[in-house]
This record gives sequence, C-alpha cells and structure tokens, in this order.
Amino acid sequence: MPSASFTSSRSYVRRSRRKGGNRIALPSRTSDPCEPPGQNIPAPPNVGSGATSSGGPSTVAATGTSASSTSPATNSIATNSAIPGTSSSSSSPAGASAATTSASTTASIATASTSSGHQSPYDLRRKSPSASHEVSGCSWNGQTPSSSHHYQSTSIDGGCYMLPARKRPRRTYSTSIDTCTPSAAQYLQYEMPDEVLLTIFSYLLEQDLCRLSLVCKRFNTIANDTELWKRLYQSVYEYDLPLFNPEPCKFLFVKPEDSEYGNPWKESFHQLYRGIHVRPGYQERKYKGRNIAYFNTVQAALDYSDERTTATGAATAAGLATISVSSAGLPALANAGAPAGLPSNAVLAAADEACVAEHPGSLIFLHAGHYRGEFLVIDSDVALIGAAPGNVAESIVLERESESTVMFVEGAKHAYVGHMTLKFSPDVTSTVPHHKHYCLEVGENSSPTIDHCIIRSTSVVGAAVCVSGVGANPVIRHCDISDCENVGLYVTDYAQGTYEHNEISRNALAGIWVKNFASPIMRENHIHHGRDVGIFTFDNGMGYFERNDIHNNRIAGFEVKAGANPTVVKCEIHHGQTGGIYVHENGLGQFIENRIHSNNFAGVWITSNSNPTIRKNEIYNGHQGGVYIFGEGRGLIEHNNIYGNALAGIQIRTTSDPIVRHNKIHHGQHGGIYVHEKGQGLIEENEVYANTLAGVWITTGSTPVLRRNRIHSGKQVGVYFYDNGHGKLEDNDIFNHLYSGVQIRTGSNPVIRGNKIWGGQNGGVLVYNGGLGLLEQNEIFDNAMAGVWIKTDSNPTLKRNKIYDGRDGGICIFNGGKGILEENDIFRNTQAGVLISTQSHPILRRNRIFDGLAAGVEITNNATATLEFNQIFNNKFGGLCLASGVQPIVRGNKIFNNQDEVEKAVSGGQCLYKISSYTSFPMHDFYRCQTCNTTDRNAICVNCIKTCHAGHDVEFIRHDRFFCDCGAGTLTNQCQLQGEPTQDTDTLYDSAAPMESHTLMVN
Repeated sequence: MPSASFTSSRSYVRRSRRKGGNRIALPSRTSDPCEPPGQNIPAPPNVGSGATSSGGPSTVAATGTSASSTSPATNSIATNSAIPGTSSSSSSPAGASAATTSASTTASIATASTSSGHQSPYDLRRKSPSASHEVSGCSWNGQTPSSSHHYQSTSIDGGCYMLPARKRPRRTYSTSIDTCTPSAAQYLQYEMPDEVLLTIFSYLLEQDLCRLSLVCKRFNTIANDTELWKRLYQSVYEYDLPLFNPEPCKFLFVKPEDSEYGNPWKESFHQLYRGIHVRPGYQERKYKGRNIAYFNTVQAALDYSDERTTATGAATAAGLATISVSSAGLPALANAGAPAGLPSNAVLAAADEACVAEHPGSLIFLHAGHYRGEFLVIDSDVALIGAAPGNVAESIVLERESESTVMFVEGAKHAYVGHMTLKFSPDVTSTVPHHKHYCLEVGENSSPTIDHCIIRSTSVVGAAVCVSGVGANPVIRHCDISDCENVGLYVTDYAQGTYEHNEISRNALAGIWVKNFASPIMRENHIHHGRDVGIFTFDNGMGYFERNDIHNNRIAGFEVKAGANPTVVKCEIHHGQTGGIYVHENGLGQFIENRIHSNNFAGVWITSNSNPTIRKNEIYNGHQGGVYIFGEGRGLIEHNNIYGNALAGIQIRTTSDPIVRHNKIHHGQHGGIYVHEKGQGLIEENEVYANTLAGVWITTGSTPVLRRNRIHSGKQVGVYFYDNGHGKLEDNDIFNHLYSGVQIRTGSNPVIRGNKIWGGQNGGVLVYNGGLGLLEQNEIFDNAMAGVWIKTDSNPTLKRNKIYDGRDGGICIFNGGKGILEENDIFRNTQAGVLISTQSHPILRRNRIFDGLAAGVEITNNATATLEFNQIFNNKFGGLCLASGVQPIVRGNKIFNNQDEVEKAVSGGQCLYKISSYTSFPMHDFYRCQTCNTTDRNAICVNCIKTCHAGHDVEFIRHDRFFCDCGAGTLTNQCQLQGEPTQDTDTLYDSAAPMESHTLMVN
C-alpha cells in the first residue's frame, strides 16, 4: 500500500494552486516520490475539495485503495492516499504512553466507524432529509430524537448520523459500539470539543497526525495546527526556526512569518523527514507514529547511507516499481544490518529511485555533541548538517588530530556539510608526523558545498582548508575560518570553487593562498586581522575576487607575485598595517572599482617588473602615498580617484615606467605625482589639483612624459623640475597655483611644449639656479607676476610661445639669467614685455613684442642683451628702453608705433606718477633732492624737480625704471603737479621677486 503524501494545511493548498497552476494531490508514488514508505508522513486530503467515494476516506484507509471524485461545489480533484498502518512500538517519549493509547483508540474508533459499510464522514456535513421524515435504525440513549429538535437524525443504509452540532442540542451518547456503531465516530467528528481533540493530537507523532488528517475536514484542520507541528519539529530537529531544503545543497532557515507556506513547521518537517540522525543515545529508541533512523556515530550513518544507495541501485536494476507492504500499511522491517524498526534496504531502494531527481543523496543530521577521531572521507552526494537549538554550528564539533578532519574525494559532486564546527588539532609534541595538514580537504573532481561551518586548525603547517586539483570546485559560504596557526584557505593546482560570505580572520599566515593556476571565485568575504597578508596570489594563481572586505592585516591586504593574475573588483582594502595592494616579481592582476584607503603605507605598491591594471579605484587617506611604483615596476593606472594621502598620490621611481591616465589626484597632504630616481612613465589626461605641495614633481634624472593633463589649484607649484629632472610636458593645462605654474631648477632640462599655463599667483614659468629647458609653443597668460622668470645662471630656450595678458611683465630675466628667446609673441602685459636686469645676458631673436601697458623691452642694472630682428611696437611707454650704462647688441630690429607716454608726459609738464601710479616703472631720468633729504630709493621725476623742488639742491642719479615718489605723496613736501597725495610704500626699483619652492622632499 503506498504511503500517503505529506502536504500542508488548507490555506497552503489553495495558495499552492494559485502559484503552481493546476496542482493535484496524487498518490504518494506520484505526488511525493522521494518519501520512502514507513519514513514519510502521510498527507491529509486536499481540504475543501468536497471529494467523496462509496467507502469514504476511512474506507480507503482500511482497504488500501484510493478514490477520487469531482466535487460539484468546487469542480476540483482530490485524491486520498492510503494510510500506512501502525508502526511497531516498544517505548514512547516520557509521559506519552497513556495519551498515545488514547489516541490509538481514537484512531481505531474512527477506522471502525467507517469500515462497516456506512457512508463517508464527509457526508455528515451535508444537511439531512426533511425534518418531517421518520428516524429509523438508531436512537441516542435508547430514545428517538423528537421532531422538536432543529434537525433529526436520519438512517442511511442502516447507519445513524446526526446533523451538524451547531444545529442541535447536546446529547449523551452510548459508548457501546455494538449498540450504535456510528455514534462514536459521530461524537468524535462533530461533538467532541476542539480543545480536547487538540490535546489528544498533541500526544501523537507525525505519521498518526497525518493519518487522522484523512478522516474528516475537522480532523484535518486540527491535525494541521501550527503549534502541534512546531513542537514535533523541534523535538526531532531541535532548530529554533523552520529549515527548508528547496534544492540540492541548499538549506535555509526562514522565520515563520516570512515563509510562503501556511504551516512552515510542517512543510520543513516534510522536506527533512527523509534524513538520518546521528544522536548518541537514541539508536535503540523506537516510536509509534515515527520511523526515523538514529545512529551513535557519523561513520555508522554514512555506512548506512551507502548501503541504502547501493540498495537503490539494485532496485533500479531489478526494475522495482512498487513496494510491498504489510496489511497494516507498513513496509517490512530492516534486515540484519540496520537498527530495529528501520525499513529494509530493498524497500528504501525503490523509494530512493523515485526521489533522486528532487533530493539526490542522503541527508544526515548531526545533533549536539563533540565527535572525535572520526575519519570522514566523503565520496558520494551525502548531506551532513548540524541540528541543535541556538547557534547550531557551535553545538556540533567534528575534530581530528591527524589526517584531515573531513575529506571530499571524487564522487562527491553534490555533497553538503553545514552548520557545524570542524577542528584539526594535531598534537604538536607528537613524534608521529601526519601527512595531511588540513582541517577540510577538497580533492580532484569533487564539488561539495560547505555552509555555515566554523573551521579551526592548530597545525603550524598546511592550511585549515585546502582545495586542490583539476575539477575541485566546491561552494564554501558563510563559514568562519579563523584563529588558525597557518594559512586559512588554500586553493591550488588548477582548482576552482565559489567562496562567499566567509569570515577569514586572525590567521597566523595569509588568510587566503591562491597558486598554480587555481582560479576561485571569491565574493563578499570578510578577511581581516591576519598576522600576515590578507589574500596572497602567487606562482601563476588567478581568481575573481569581488566585494570582499579586507582590512587590518599585518602585511598587505592583497599580495600578487610571480606571474599571478587575479581579478579584484569592488573590494574594500583598508587599514593594512603595511599596505593595501602589493604586486611584485612579475605580478599581474586587474584591480577594478575597489576602495583602497587608510593603509599605513602605500595603498598600491608595484615593483620588480610587475604590470598590473589599477582601474576605477578610490585610493585615499593613506598614511603614506596612494600608488607607489618602484624597482622597474610598470602597470596601467587609469580612471582612479586618488586623494587625501599623506604623501604623493602617485610615486614613480627607479626606472619604473607605468602608464598613468584619466586619474583624479587631488587634496593630497603632500604632492600629486612624484617622479624621481630615473623614474619614467606616460602620464596623460589626468586631473591633478588642490594638493598641498607640487602637483607634479620630477627630479633626479627622471624622464616622464606628461600629456594633456589638467594640473591646477595647488597650494604650491604646478609642475616642479629640479635636480636634473627631465622629461616632456606637452599639451597640459596648468593653472591657478599659489606659486608658479612650472618651476625648473638645478640642472633640469625638460621639454615644455604646447601647454597652457595661466593663473599662477607667482608667475607662469620660473627657471632658476642653473635650470635649463625648452619652452615651445606654450600659451602663458593671466599670471599675477611675470609670465616667464629666468634668473641665477639659468639658460632655457623659449620658442614660438605666446606670453600675454600678464598682470606683471611678460618675461623677466635677472640675477645673471641667460636664455634664448626666439619667435615668441609677447603682448598685452602690464609691465615690460621683456625686462632684463642685474648682469643678465639673454639673446632675443625674431620676437614680436607689442601692445604692452609699459615698455616693450627694458634693460637695466648692468645687464646687457643681444637683440636681433625683433619687432617692438605699440607699447605704452616706448619700444626699447635702456638704463644708464647699458649697451646691448642690437641688429635688425624694428621699433615702431610705440605710444611714448613718458616723453609725452615730460613734454606736457606732468608728473610721471600720473601715467604710472605705483604699479608701473617708466624709464626716465632719476633725481633726488638733497634739500628734502631724499635717499637713493626715492625717485623724483624731472617735472617735479622743476616745479615742486624748484630752488632746492637736487642731484641727477641715472636714467632707469622708477615711479615718482613726489607724485606718490611719500615725501615731506606735497606734490604740486599730482594733486592730492596717494599713500604708498617705498619705491620698488624692480619687479617683485618670485617665490621659489624649497619643499623638503620625502622619499
């Protein structure tokens, strides 16, 4: 007789129909093929279908046949499965024997009431014939019910039935079945209070509850009570929440209120009922209404599972299609190898054949306990899961002192181990070496699932978890691999696998090792506080690492070495006690969209011919630099946001040659990009801004190429070449720096071509202290001081530049500066287009110097120059202005159409201050008044000498650059030509000197 299927309550059945379409309850061989007879819980009828048969459901239970009919009310189909008989019993749970006997009597009475040829109990819910009909064949306590009652009983086929209880008064019924057989059934089904039935049912086990649920609708409702099934479920599985097994290798705890099932406790019971239990002390216990296999050891359960699997294969080969059961509805009991009360292997084989598609492999529950010394080698699709209240994994411990605690080998394709603690604790004082150094080992061609396990190893060699070999492809998720004395997780030798939501922490060596072409997928793991590196990929290790949180490891968060090539995406790598990412010895790798921050050293280190890709990361708040490339490192550094680091955002040194492009490097506490010690690199299309020191530093023989970058808004220099810094600076926008846009000094000789350099608060380009360089085709404009400064023995070459709209002079050369200025356009500057001073000697050829707001070219203070074929025109104060004693070399120049405002002012009798104020320095005769006791720093123009100091003892000093202090109102006497005096500081003889960078360089 096939066993009844196990379904949930009425509400769930209806919801299932809505969700699953035309779902029909069928006999157990088709509706629940994976429930072996005698171990499955029979299902109640499809409540609400109104199905009836000639014998009723109880008749079906007695005869072992099933029946179905279409309800005229709902037009749905319900099939009532046969009810298994009563299981053998020897003992019951404490305090339950009397109740169980009572419940058995109840079930027997219910069965007897329908086995004598009467109609189904479902007919009792129908209204009786007219109240005027005579009642025959049955009386209640020897009396025929009066017609004054709401409804009268009716005799149908010799049976005596009453109408629904709500329509009639209570009566006292005879307990003699012989006198009126249907009376007991009538009373149980309609008159006994629900509370009493519920109390009786609470003493029954799962199979009896399911049998009773087939009796009538009322029994079905009570037998599906949520609290009944919760108590049953927790007594068997001990879990605090329902556990569901929706698919192989997947077990989920779900809060009852979040479950889609009407009775989640019962549904969970149903899904897990096929399981075998390892529960020490329970092996000899047997229960009426329950058929569960109990074992004292894990190995015994595994052996029994293997026997069952073997028997299943034999049954399949023999073509078994049905299972022979006894007249009581139970299969034959176990043969000699199994515990008493268990079904035989032959019986289980046929059932397993049917359920292999839905639930491949055996299910074994390990209840609370410490299981020591069991050597578990798993080569089949068995599922081992801990069963305990509270924190399940902490209550079940598997521990070994040699070999591996759990080993998966070929054949374990869909094996599962979950919710338990695995320990490997070798005796460190033992002289006997163990050849395995792993707590959990996954070998070739095995793909188990390890879920919610705590994994610990005290071995100082090997690893807590080792996954190795071709075809090793486990799923390890929600596990805690911590406090191990060596490596936490080791993936090697072409192994793969998916590793998700694991906690890997406080291990003595790396949290994770990946090597030798292994390629795992690791997502959303928490890897932290390791006493070594967080993740170490080396010796051609690969892998895909996504959304992992890696932090507070003693060395780098992620290390790549020796040809390893991982892909690291959207991870957070932070608070490393050394650095964030360390790529060395020909390492590769793609690091994409990660957050790398707050590391004690550099966020990313690249060295020794390594060539990773660092793309779209945020690299910030490092206690040193952002990206540090040294020792011939390379790499592609692009689209990153690098900011707030204590040292340079990117540092390139010792012949390293990366590609750095499309990055934002900003708000560093130091500089932006620092290239030194013969560093190289292509640095293009980056935005470097708002750094505390220089935007880009290039020094000590370095030769990078900077193209199309935006370098701006720094608190010092934009690009700083010093101590033989070289390289190319091409097509960049360099603007709005507190110091100069570009500084070149001490032997540096860069090529600066096609740039726009503007908005510098200390000028555009400053070349000093022996600086060199070729400045070609640049636009240098709108700087607060000179567009180009050349000083202190510097000797750059300026060709075809446009230097204009400066708020000071165009080019200022002084203090022994030199330089070759060829074919430049110098125009619309506030001061002189070219000022040459203090023993400087540049060469000016074929330049156009025009539209200046002061003089075109001024040479002063013992300087000289070579001026050849220049055009100097339309300048306000004059074309070429030479101070006393200056004798330049002049050849082929065109000086024309200058406005000569100084001469005009002198001729008109005006004070020169009227045309210059104190911001310009027109070149004219320089006087002082001995009568007024003025000094050499007080200049008086010729018209003020004639008018304001008429009759005074005056002295001609020289022809030079100055503004009139008399007109400025800084002398004792009021100027008679200028009008109201204007307060001003002492006369400035020369343009304000530029600020030089003396930043302390930090390696």
